[in-house]
Amino acid sequence: MKIAVSGKGGVGKTLVAGVLAEFLVKKGFTVLAIDADPAPNLALTLGIPHEEAAKIVPISENTELLESKTQTGVPGVYNLSFSVEDIIEQFSVKTPYNVNLLVMGTVRSAGAGCMCPANTVIRALLHHLLVKRKEAVVTDMEAGLEHMGRGTAEHVEIMLIVTDSSLKSLEIAKKLYDLAKQMGIKQSFLVGNKVASQREGKFIEQFAEQNEIELLGLMPFDEKILKADMQGETPLKYGSQSISVMAIQKLGEKLLKIS
Repeated sequence: MKIAVSGKGGVGKTLVAGVLAEFLVKKGFTVLAIDADPAPNLALTLGIPHEEAAKIVPISENTELLESKTQTGVPGVYNLSFSVEDIIEQFSVKTPYNVNLLVMGTVRSAGAGCMCPANTVIRALLHHLLVKRKEAVVTDMEAGLEHMGRGTAEHVEIMLIVTDSSLKSLEIAKKLYDLAKQMGIKQSFLVGNKVASQREGKFIEQFAEQNEIELLGLMPFDEKILKADMQGETPLKYGSQSISVMAIQKLGEKLLKIS
């Protein structure tokens, strides 16, 4: 199962990605979680202490690694044929919840077609993870999907687009849904988060219906998630005491049936 989680910053996509990854482990899957967000926080969600998480260098910022994979000795000319399996073995981290984590980071470039070393390695790594690796993969994406490339995105089985009830978040979700469809991702779903009232839930439902986006589910606002964020702790420690964690696990059950 290959799942990508996207959405506007701050809507809770990292929470969804982390809880789903841990849920799949409980279901017997070997799971690799990928943090491809510009501000990586998936390590904290998966139970890695803040001090240890801060020491993890994203692949996209590991200059020595990038140069070792792409350098040819000729300025402006990069090696485009290299192995990435060793990157996974060397840089993935085992989390307390038995999810393997790879902090990939993202590429900040002037254009989506940039062939800089970081972009070259990230695209090759994503393609390998989604196409050749057998374990379940859950990716916490940045808001845009362009850096994945069409040859990679089409191998994502399920795209979850997380939103809250704000119109701005919903409009971004619609753009992401359209982009995912253009890139060949066959199954995309909207997930409503931080729903504090019946009115908010209804608003998300109506938006999904009007834009012909399938709504996978709504997750209620949860004080325990807020508490975990404030303390820099994983919300997974609350387990069944967290209504949001329980709601995401129910989404996971739905995804198992769909896939």
